Amino acid sequence: MPASTEPTTPALPAGPIDLAVVGAGIVGLAHAVDAVERGMRVAVLERDTRAVGASVRNFGHICATPQTGVALDYAWAAREKWLRLGELAGFEVVRAGTLVVARSAAEQAVLEEFAAQRGRDQVRLLTRDEVGRMFPAATHANSEITGGAHLPLDLRVDPRAAVPALAAWLATRGVTFTWHTQVGSLSEGAVHTPRGDLAATAIVHATGHDVDRLFPALAAEHGVRRCRLHMLEVAPPGDVRIDPAVLTGHSMLRYGGLAATPAAAEVRAEITERAPETLEVVMNLMLTQRPDGSIVLGDTHHYERTHAPFDEEWVSELVLREGARLFATDRLTVRRRWRGIYADSPTTDFLVATPAPGIRVVSVTSGIGMTTALGLAPTVLDGLV
Repeated sequence: MPASTEPTTPALPAGPIDLAVVGAGIVGLAHAVDAVERGMRVAVLERDTRAVGASVRNFGHICATPQTGVALDYAWAAREKWLRLGELAGFEVVRAGTLVVARSAAEQAVLEEFAAQRGRDQVRLLTRDEVGRMFPAATHANSEITGGAHLPLDLRVDPRAAVPALAAWLATRGVTFTWHTQVGSLSEGAVHTPRGDLAATAIVHATGHDVDRLFPALAAEHGVRRCRLHMLEVAPPGDVRIDPAVLTGHSMLRYGGLAATPAAAEVRAEITERAPETLEVVMNLMLTQRPDGSIVLGDTHHYERTHAPFDEEWVSELVLREGARLFATDRLTVRRRWRGIYADSPTTDFLVATPAPGIRVVSVTSGIGMTTALGLAPTVLDGLV
């Protein structure tokens, strides 16, 4: 990983500056990237000593193809930026795409309908043998996989490396990072912190699920809550190598492009019949593989404004059960567990609000910040500056 951009003694830059960004996760960094490209003087303030929230707790999946509407527009724009920034900032961007496996006729029908809508450039239908070349578990005698589809334009990064590398590269472009500094309030033209005030012509507040800390009324208006995820890192069965991200029938119910197909209703009916408990925890069974071979497996979704600090082990066991079934193996070995967390809103996928002149509160409230933030940021700054 790149060296930290955190100074020994945090200090605010000398103002005024063109843009102050509150939050050093991917949404905040996306705005810093776009502002630098506009020639603006930028400062980023972060309450922790490095990004530790949703931006580093995810699959690293740039899941562009299954999106719809404005999210799809943002995702395509972000895809091109990820490719360029990977070269500039020195982190790997894997172009292996997404593999969506089918384990029933209904799931295969979803993929066929999606392929008919999007065309071969975006969706390539696969036989079971072709799936097996990307996901060897499909070749096991007891595997339930019958076919699948490859989404070749999707990307993958290791978020634990990509996010700090992006911050380090921005620092070389003149962006000032003030770490370990809590922002207490914002007013027109000023960011107020315990270390002093920073004068800024424009301000972007991008603290993800913590919108309600400074803007409780705004969060309440949009029903912003915290989505908690159960996520696991497991040993690769048989030291298998899997280049693409892997989605399943559960994913067909979650991503707009797949969920909108007529056959998705039958997929939901099948899962309701076979494993209704997976729907109760809003499971999206999927995986990516890290450079060291570990499999990131997940996830489930639990919604509250404030979550209890206790995790239910049966939820993790449910993910492991379904993961083992996908791999056609008896058990998976856990290496690491953690809670993912992101902002969720029942009214919008992208919260962009103006609480005062020159200030934007920005949060991706749909769990696709890695996929869309680099495409969203230019539209925010177009209206702000």
